[in-house]
Amino acid sequence: MLLPHAVSRLRTARLARSTTQFLARGGPHGGRCAGCRLLPSYCICAFRPLVTTRAAICLLMSDVEPLKPSNTGWLIADIVPDTFAFAWARTEVDPALLLLLADPQWQPYVVFPGEFVAPERVVNDILRSENGLERGGEKPAQENISKRPLFILLDATWSEARKIFKKSPYLDHFPVLSLQVAQISRYRLRRSKRDEHFCTAEVAALCMELAGETHAAHILEAYLDVYTEHYLRAKQQQKLHLDDEIHQRLLSLSSRQK
Repeated sequence: MLLPHAVSRLRTARLARSTTQFLARGGPHGGRCAGCRLLPSYCICAFRPLVTTRAAICLLMSDVEPLKPSNTGWLIADIVPDTFAFAWARTEVDPALLLLLADPQWQPYVVFPGEFVAPERVVNDILRSENGLERGGEKPAQENISKRPLFILLDATWSEARKIFKKSPYLDHFPVLSLQVAQISRYRLRRSKRDEHFCTAEVAALCMELAGETHAAHILEAYLDVYTEHYLRAKQQQKLHLDDEIHQRLLSLSSRQK
């Protein structure tokens, strides 16, 4: 059995602090699988892939986000071993987060729309150089990148994410990665008023693609599709079709690990 990952541990800690029971809106009711948060008859644990990536993900999560069954940061942590998760609070910072950000093996990027940021902080690609870090230019071979990318994702509603960005001064000296995306979100578990708003797992997949982790990006997209299908069918009490295109795509990708 796989050990609890970063988001699972954060959820356990958040539940331990709760004085009232958290009741998720919508979705299946009753006992849920501890591994995937779905009803046991709709469990996706057997489909859970695992990839090895050079890039890593750091999730800054709003207070109740780890408790939501529809949270997709959990899916990232399922797949990417180097996923870190921290609860965000305005008045205090987890010392472990500051240690992570200061670790010289990482090049942190705060993933956030560039339109809300001073232009001098914004990058649209990861920083690459044969001798240190610099912006722009042709992309050299992967081995020439001196630091591992650490993508900091603000896992929250849009209004909460803007507050996290503005009120986290320890992030101010890192470049802001503004993703340039033509597609619209395929996420179906929560509603957004804007098509260009992506769920956290979709953003992580885009970051992995940018970092040259194409296989991990495709795996994450496929795993999100499978989770969404199981979640919605559990909510509607519908039969699953495990041999459909969604499931077969994930199984095919999982069998072609790097």
